[in-house]
Amino acid sequence: MKDAFGLPQSLLVLGGTSEIALATARRLIARRTRTVWLAGRPSAALDEAAGRLRDLGAEVRTVAFDALDPAAHEEVLGKVFAEGDVDMVLLAFGTLGDQAHDERDPAAAVRVAQTNYTGAVSAGLVCAGALQAQGHGSLVVLSSVAGERARRANFIYGSSKAGLDAFTQGLGDALYGTGVHVMVVRPGFVRTRMTAGLPEAPLATTPEAVAAAVELGLRRRSERVWVPGALRVVMSALRHLPRAVFRRLPL
Repeated sequence: MKDAFGLPQSLLVLGGTSEIALATARRLIARRTRTVWLAGRPSAALDEAAGRLRDLGAEVRTVAFDALDPAAHEEVLGKVFAEGDVDMVLLAFGTLGDQAHDERDPAAAVRVAQTNYTGAVSAGLVCAGALQAQGHGSLVVLSSVAGERARRANFIYGSSKAGLDAFTQGLGDALYGTGVHVMVVRPGFVRTRMTAGLPEAPLATTPEAVAAAVELGLRRRSERVWVPGALRVVMSALRHLPRAVFRRLPL
């Protein structure tokens, strides 16, 4: 069960090699979390991530999970919940894609959308149903400021995150009053392997900063978290710019 400050004893990570997710897991283990499931495609990286969390004192198990195989989500994730209550699910998988390439290759663009949106809808609904059945828990979903308004530079990725963000907000409304807390996390540019080599955007942040924001959001039972917080004001302004002006900005 979660403590009085909203921090979990048990954590299920969907996207078990995500740098943001692992930074969050480390932070929560340092506070209270003792059981962690890392769900992802079987790999040496997943095993290594599990080993590092075990070194911090947590009991860690790996789960074979593929966002692109929604037909298996209910069975795979159901087995985790069958082992006992899960206090928090962190939905952290996703792919950035290659905008220039994906515009010329619709199949590649579809793969981005299926990973970031379709797979997340499937896994999110399965976990939401399980959390509701047990009567408590938090579902934390990593969205992105890219979903706030589509940009020429990454509208395929941004549109998939926009869909995910809208879905998560609606799911949160559907679960309101059930004992299940749903939180959308909207980071800006995060310095990770996924963004290596890309021009760094203003207000860039780190996985550790996102993890700290997630912890604070859990304690406050926030529904939306911006990382860094200043992005809330920035994106509010950009969201309302006339389209003719917005498309001329160097974004």
